[in-house]
Amino acid sequence: MTYTPAKADQFIRENKHLLRSEYRLNYHLMSEFGWMNDPNGFIQYKGEYHLFYQHYPYRPEWGPMHWGHAVSRDLIKWNYLPVALAPDKPFDRDGCFSGSAIEKDGTLYLMYTGHIVTGPDPKNDYYQIQNLAVSEDGVRFRKVDDNPVIGLSHIPPGASRKDFRDPKVFRRDGRYYAVLGSNDGQGNGQILLYRSEDLIRWAFVCVMAKSDGNMGDNWECPDFFELDGLDVLMFSPQRMPPQGRDYRNLHSTVYMWGRWNAVDETFQAEGYAPMDQGFDFYAPQTTLDDQGRRIVVAWMDTWETEIPTQNGHYWAGALTLPREMVRKEGKVLFKPVQEIERYRGELFQIRDLILDGETELAAGGDSYELEAVFEARDAERFGLKLRVGENEQTVLSYSTGDGVFCLDRNLSGIGPKGVRETEVPLCDGKLLLRAFVDRSSVEVFLQDGEKVMTARIYPGERSLGIRAFAEGRCSLASLKKWDLRI
Repeated sequence: MTYTPAKADQFIRENKHLLRSEYRLNYHLMSEFGWMNDPNGFIQYKGEYHLFYQHYPYRPEWGPMHWGHAVSRDLIKWNYLPVALAPDKPFDRDGCFSGSAIEKDGTLYLMYTGHIVTGPDPKNDYYQIQNLAVSEDGVRFRKVDDNPVIGLSHIPPGASRKDFRDPKVFRRDGRYYAVLGSNDGQGNGQILLYRSEDLIRWAFVCVMAKSDGNMGDNWECPDFFELDGLDVLMFSPQRMPPQGRDYRNLHSTVYMWGRWNAVDETFQAEGYAPMDQGFDFYAPQTTLDDQGRRIVVAWMDTWETEIPTQNGHYWAGALTLPREMVRKEGKVLFKPVQEIERYRGELFQIRDLILDGETELAAGGDSYELEAVFEARDAERFGLKLRVGENEQTVLSYSTGDGVFCLDRNLSGIGPKGVRETEVPLCDGKLLLRAFVDRSSVEVFLQDGEKVMTARIYPGERSLGIRAFAEGRCSLASLKKWDLRI
């Protein structure tokens, strides 16, 4: 099949009536039709936020990658634009893989990975190169004549000759740089750094960071930025072994902090931590907006897991609620962007409810924001049950004995099961929990964003209840709930 953006747009127009709405989200970005994975090209350009995404428009499964495209003025309500990129050139013939966007002299540049299959086994016979596409209006893109701008000859000795992808371009100290995901061919993921004066001619600088043997065998989707005086390198390590309760998924996401040396163009790492302790958060990308906010969004699914909407729903994949990364008192916090509050409906509120057992609340729904403050008191365990129905519930619980918060989706309907846990201390004996439920997703922010847990859930349409519970006596000091509708 010959792919073009115009063919993809036509196919979507002619087939999107087939979509089933049962699990379609209300306030998260999804593909208009077909498959979605990584966010790409996240940027604020000419007054609008642009989000591109890995996209196979023809089926709800991974295929020759295109770039879908949507724009928003507030990061919540998105409008679809024409497909931006399709694999229609020799340098990207088997896929326009992930990449990023940057503005230069009023022109929008997309830098992306061209995927080339070279033999009968597409999982092993391939190579990857980096290409540019440009646009003066932010809608229609032209691939430059100089592609590839970072080719196989730019790969340093010892780096993988195949896994060489996902460029994130940024400007620093008057120069353009790009970080690229890679590995050393010996089971260790790494990030490669490149430099350019004009976005066309690139030179390899260094291996910016590398696994110590315990951080996965391949690193994808890097990003590098400054956050309130701290330099942050973000990436997605594949097959990273668990470390205690962290990194329990097959593929993870890490932010590494340290210091950038502008003289010798090196990064000295000082530590790292997971970005999300749930199930479904991968390949995040950030942008800096005109308010000075560092905003991150990720694919709200992950590889090699079941996605129920692939079966007869004609779509698969979604992106997380955009989150602001904030540095406060030595901590990096993740907070939902304030714009979501504009879509709050009528307030349901409870104060000073004593819990000792289970209480059903006089509220429910499938798309809402919920904010709760628990005072632990004498309870051994307490929390909330969301999307409650016949034999269905998603359980958010806190155990006071070990200071562990748990997200349990074993009874969350069809789809993947499991439990994820994270340690989070109480603050003056209290737990602040903020949850966003959107039909087939839940995102839980703990202690003002110290920890976040994200999961896809697929309960029945009638599973709308909310319950509060405690084992032992505790107080639900306050609970606020707003329906969210876009």
